[in-house]
Amino acid sequence: MIEVRPGGRRRIDRVLAADYATDLENLPLTTLRERRDEAAQEETDLSYLRRLLHARIDIVKAEQQRRSSGGAASVVDQLATILADNALGPAAGSGRHQPLEPSRAGEYRRRAEALVGNANLSDVSALSDAQLAETLDSFREQESSVSLRRRQVQAVVDAFNAEIARRYAQGTASVDELLASERRRDDQDGDAG
Repeated sequence: MIEVRPGGRRRIDRVLAADYATDLENLPLTTLRERRDEAAQEETDLSYLRRLLHARIDIVKAEQQRRSSGGAASVVDQLATILADNALGPAAGSGRHQPLEPSRAGEYRRRAEALVGNANLSDVSALSDAQLAETLDSFREQESSVSLRRRQVQAVVDAFNAEIARRYAQGTASVDELLASERRRDDQDGDAG
């Protein structure tokens, strides 16, 4: 389960803190953008973890299906097909374009693996039916938790985007200011390198 700790130091703790997305109309535009970008990175990381969990759910379900149908081919032999079927299926997410890369991919991969304790998904055929069912339940519970937090973070991103859009619509923010700010940041990044 992904818990949010009030006053915690993790990014998700900050992004989902009660005061993170309040009084937006009084925040400077640079702060709005910084917080929006931080929340967008958290959404990207949660989306990555969710995809990892979906892949593991698909593997366990494929092994259960193989057993119930009496199939002879191992799940390992079918792995490319199992994972491709998930990738080609209908989208079930928010439909958001995410230009960011996961920042904590290794951490989330380890977290997904730790969820099943001693269950080794590289050889799901070695697990008993009960272990498979328990593993599937664990992955589904974790996926549900990740999805909930992801939706909460998306609401934060949406709040920042709405305030930024409002400022542009009302003329209190300008594209020229944004471009100047981007140039300054690029110049600073170039000087630091």
